[in-house]
Amino acid sequence: MNDSRSHERADRARRSAPRRAPRLLTCLLGTAGLVLLSPSVARAAVEPAARVSESGLDAWAVAGLTFLVLVSLFLTAVAVTTVAWMLHAWRSPQSLAATGFSGRHRLPERTFSLLVPARHEEGVLGDTLDALAALQHPRYEVIAIVGHDDPGTDAVARAAAARHPSRVRVVVDDSVPKNKPKALNRALQECRGDVVGVFDAEDDVHPQLLRLIDNRFTETGADVVQGGVQLMNMRTSWWSLRNCMEYYFWFRSRLHFHAQARFIPLGGNTVFIRTALIRDAGGWDAECLAEDCEIGVRLSTNGARVVVAYDPEVATREETPGSLKSLYKQRTRWNQGFLQVLRKGEWRRLPTFRQRLMARYLLTMPFLQAATGVMIPISVLLMLTAKVPTPIALLTFLPLAPTVVSLVVEVAGLGDFGRVYGMRIRMRDYARLLLGSFPYQVFLAAAAIRSVVRELRGDGSWEKTEHSNVHRSLPVVAQLRPQLQTANAVSLGEREAV
Repeated sequence: MNDSRSHERADRARRSAPRRAPRLLTCLLGTAGLVLLSPSVARAAVEPAARVSESGLDAWAVAGLTFLVLVSLFLTAVAVTTVAWMLHAWRSPQSLAATGFSGRHRLPERTFSLLVPARHEEGVLGDTLDALAALQHPRYEVIAIVGHDDPGTDAVARAAAARHPSRVRVVVDDSVPKNKPKALNRALQECRGDVVGVFDAEDDVHPQLLRLIDNRFTETGADVVQGGVQLMNMRTSWWSLRNCMEYYFWFRSRLHFHAQARFIPLGGNTVFIRTALIRDAGGWDAECLAEDCEIGVRLSTNGARVVVAYDPEVATREETPGSLKSLYKQRTRWNQGFLQVLRKGEWRRLPTFRQRLMARYLLTMPFLQAATGVMIPISVLLMLTAKVPTPIALLTFLPLAPTVVSLVVEVAGLGDFGRVYGMRIRMRDYARLLLGSFPYQVFLAAAAIRSVVRELRGDGSWEKTEHSNVHRSLPVVAQLRPQLQTANAVSLGEREAV
């Protein structure tokens, strides 16, 4: 009899005892802090004895389920948006054709000043200045911008100016500390052309590009024309393939969407802006680590008409960073620059709510995408280990569908990339693309975290990306060399200096 009563008491105690969360879910909620929830719920998540709600779930368990639902919806929204932007240019054959140049032949109408900021770029600058000096356009100048404390790069620039005295000039930047926007602002004072163009020191530029850009201004009445840029050395490292595909979808598709929406963060080079417009805007932001994004946001806010044109044949060729450390610093700089533009708040002056919403989303996109790479496996792990109601468990599958679709789109994009650039894509390339997806996203997450830390510390120092000319040795690029050599066949009457 006593044993029976003791069993009944134990059974009643078990039924009345608060239900405990799975250890993994408790750790997740504790580390996340549930900052979006109320302080009382957050305290309940870490208290040893949580209160029991009317539904039989502890307060921390309700908070945990809410958090899981929000994460699933967040991941789904990011993945769906990413896929939509990736596919924007491929909506129809007509939309894809509209992303390129028209191909109409017109007489050149504008004069150009091409700015090439270079710091410690002795190994690549000479080839770039030679290519720019051979462009098939009658009226333009090339301004190489070198630091007063960089004698090696200065010597290379002056040697190129001696080879092309009617085309190339050298401007010395004596600002301290140095960065790219300060160099651009220094050269802006010396520009003589109607349009300012920006190139990086390692750029491999097609000889017909300037004529096509000139035509684009005439056809569209644009204030700004953004040309295509493409990384080429997709097989030099495990991350280089994903890096190349990022550029391909960004310039081939996504920038066209943002231009149509009249809010666009410009690319760092092969961008052309009316000289009067950039001067009226006060030049580039000298303290911003993403000066290209910042000037794009500012010009969009001021109502400038921006047009994007991507043609694989004439896209400016570049190379991926040569080491993970260099890529890490580059992505940190870009992310911190986006954060600076977000904090600066110029985008709040955009005329429509839709543009402002897009601006906020786009400027936080590097962090959202990085979080996606981290949260997807966490969500899957929670789905398999946490004791949650069946509908919520099924909801955690939701982000997987657009994520799988984005991988399929990337695979198709890689095939298209190989076709338009004349590269044979092998099965191992597809395997590297898929297997590298998760580690690459984790890598981007680490760079995003570092950018936040640097911004909180007030560290706005410029971390330079090194270059080695790898992209110029590729066969697909080497095929352009004969065209560069014959570029000087343009009649002397057309080749008047600015």
